Amino acid sequence: MRQGAHGIRRAVDRIDAATLPERDRAVDALRACAILGVVLGHWLVTALVADGTALHAASPLQHLPWLAPISWVFQTLAVFFLVGGHVATRGYRSARARGTAYRQWLTSRLSRLFRPVAAVLALWTVAATALLLTGAPFGTVRTLVKLALSPMWFLLVFGALTAATPLLLRLHPLWPLAVVLHVDLVRFGLGGPDWLGWVNLAAGWLVPYTLGAAWTRGELEGRRAGLLLLGGGAVATAALVAWAGYPAAMVGVPGAAVSNLNPPTLAAVTFGLAQCGLALLLRDRLRRGMRRPVAWAAVAVVNLSAMTIFLWHQTALMATTATGLALGRLPGLHTVPDGLGWVAARLAWIPVFVLVLAVCRSAFRSFEQGPRRVGGRTSRVIRVHRRTERAAVEEARRA
Repeated sequence: MRQGAHGIRRAVDRIDAATLPERDRAVDALRACAILGVVLGHWLVTALVADGTALHAASPLQHLPWLAPISWVFQTLAVFFLVGGHVATRGYRSARARGTAYRQWLTSRLSRLFRPVAAVLALWTVAATALLLTGAPFGTVRTLVKLALSPMWFLLVFGALTAATPLLLRLHPLWPLAVVLHVDLVRFGLGGPDWLGWVNLAAGWLVPYTLGAAWTRGELEGRRAGLLLLGGGAVATAALVAWAGYPAAMVGVPGAAVSNLNPPTLAAVTFGLAQCGLALLLRDRLRRGMRRPVAWAAVAVVNLSAMTIFLWHQTALMATTATGLALGRLPGLHTVPDGLGWVAARLAWIPVFVLVLAVCRSAFRSFEQGPRRVGGRTSRVIRVHRRTERAAVEEARRA
């Protein structure tokens, strides 16, 4: 065991040594937190209730609305768009300074974003076909496929914003925020059509993305910007929920008349501003924390498989649920999420979901990390990560 621990420690030190000194590790830490927040949030508020031979989706927020603060902690997409905007605009500026063509830069960025999608689509096409041919209820198959593919909307929006990065370098976040405000005013205040809300699918996520661009421009340095975003966003969100009738949950709740997320509402956007403010305030603390090799290695591993983790986490939940049906209706897995007993049982299932997701990551991470090359050679960070990970495993086995 000592040799195994020593091997892991050596792997951690190698990952730390392979990281360029000028890399802002706080950016990677924020991205990892955002991805893991979404994953844990979905696992906590998504239930598949067994009703005879069928499964249907439910949420504890339907039955226990006082659990809405869970969504405040784990709905972290705004932080991901903040980081994405910062990294994309910084990367585009660097590529332009090197003389790299826009098409080459965009292809490089989008390839890793969308390459893992092929594996998810292929597996679920086969799985859905097999389920239907073996007599599974159509409603069950539809529920499973919808949950499995629901993360795709995020990739489409993020990809579109990435493609528009050259146009967004100087866009002030107040412009898309004003669009969201007017869309909601027309939709909710003046009785406008519901379809108008889908304008906010782009405008709503443009707000944190352009905040990331402002970060690149150096306009969000110091604590004042973070405090203003955190305080102003929190006060605005509280006012919208308390007096304007917006839902308290920052995720969609089955059966609810209005969803803050599908499409994004003004409350979701102001809440995202508060989250972005908090993220900016935590940058220095995260930079200090990431100096610890163990913490940095964990963040690096998550970032190297970020899209794989994001795309497969719902599949891990559903695979566990389907397998568990062989043992009957299990609490926290197949039962109605209508009490604290379900919450406690679901928390107990989280380690199982993590284990199944780890298996999915091992099986499909090559689609994300595949032919990632720099100057005709595999990226140094990827190369060192793979070598040290294998070395740690081999040394642990010999122990």
